[in-house]
Amino acid sequence: MAGQFPLDRPTVERIGYSLATKLGARLGRPPLVVIGRDTRESGPWIEAALSRGLKAAGAGARSAGVITTPGVAYLTRVSGADAGLVISASHNAFQDNGIKIFAPSGRKLDDATEQAIERDLKADPIGLPDFAAAPLEAEEELQERYLAFLRDEIGAGLDLSRLRVVLDCANGASSEIAPLLFAGLGALTTAINVEPNGRNINLDSGSLHPEELQRIVVESEADLGVAFDGDADRVLLVDARGRLVDGDEVLFIMADYLAARDRLAGRRVVATVMSNLGLELALAERGITLARMPVGDKYVLEGLLSGGGSLGGEQSGHIIFPEISLAGDGMITALEVLRAMTESGRGLEELGSGFARCPQVLINVAVARKPPLESVPAIREAMAAADAEMAGRGRLLVRYSGTENLARVMIEGRDEGMIHRQAEDLARIIAEHLGRAPGLKPGH
Repeated sequence: MAGQFPLDRPTVERIGYSLATKLGARLGRPPLVVIGRDTRESGPWIEAALSRGLKAAGAGARSAGVITTPGVAYLTRVSGADAGLVISASHNAFQDNGIKIFAPSGRKLDDATEQAIERDLKADPIGLPDFAAAPLEAEEELQERYLAFLRDEIGAGLDLSRLRVVLDCANGASSEIAPLLFAGLGALTTAINVEPNGRNINLDSGSLHPEELQRIVVESEADLGVAFDGDADRVLLVDARGRLVDGDEVLFIMADYLAARDRLAGRRVVATVMSNLGLELALAERGITLARMPVGDKYVLEGLLSGGGSLGGEQSGHIIFPEISLAGDGMITALEVLRAMTESGRGLEELGSGFARCPQVLINVAVARKPPLESVPAIREAMAAADAEMAGRGRLLVRYSGTENLARVMIEGRDEGMIHRQAEDLARIIAEHLGRAPGLKPGH
């Protein structure tokens, strides 16, 4: 929570100081840092604290003001900065906040430097300098440069004049720039949740709560609805019927579009273990391979860069086009889908018609301990039996929660009755051998 360790003022000052010190030592000169933030009420004071720390270490800083997370990644890459700082907690409530650090490549800062900063925060503060005021004024030129990139490069040749688009900006970082972008490309644009007050970011709006957007799309007979999260690195879409289109379906639409134009590198898409089996099956019918990575956009990007590929993403709507940007960008995703719509003359529903989501069952089981699942014979045998019964017509994923004492049992398949039975049987066996309380806790 903003205001509490490690996001209290003294610690944030030390983060800025440590980052600048590490970069300066590596570069042999004072570094330059670009800072941007979303619309949370804690953003300005966190930016000011970072600026004090950076200045105390001799770094230069430029503020882009309120801007999206991928906007900072872009500006870091093109403005000659040595790092980019984003003050945002993405889809969380306004009370939370966070600091993301980008390298000049547009990738998130390397683990070694992050760990070095963490060690500095744990060290004795004796010897640190005074953190004097270092006021920053938001530079409109930075925001305008990012908007021009989206409009003139990503949107080059894209004529949206025949389309009616509804934007839900979640009272977040896209509230000003997204309406300008889509209107600038000719779309008849309606924008909702574009009045941030510091406390309403993500509140009953955006990609977490798209119900209002779905209703307005239908009522206004729009062609497309676009729902961003608070920092606009992810996006969910709504088709003309008001149906929600998640990241899996976006991956299918864009893979089909790119492959038809021989622009899908390696005929390969990178997703995570949580992407629906239906995506894998639909892509396979088109001769496209789905590579699965652990959950997290970091791992999707690693899979794209190590194995090759021009498209990857998560079910949550975090989509990466590495040939354009190494950071997921909800506005780029929306523009790429709109390009597929306009070039094909087909609506979103029709573009996604080849994707059929497989039924999915998820059960959370409370556990008292977390040994490797394969080390428990009864659990290992039950998992193998379920795999054998599905015979390639389904998918089983059993893993522990990273933050709770839970084992998560997820099974997908075309036979809904079978996967329900399998999930319940496996959850019961896990509860018997690892459980801390009787009964099962249904998942969502």
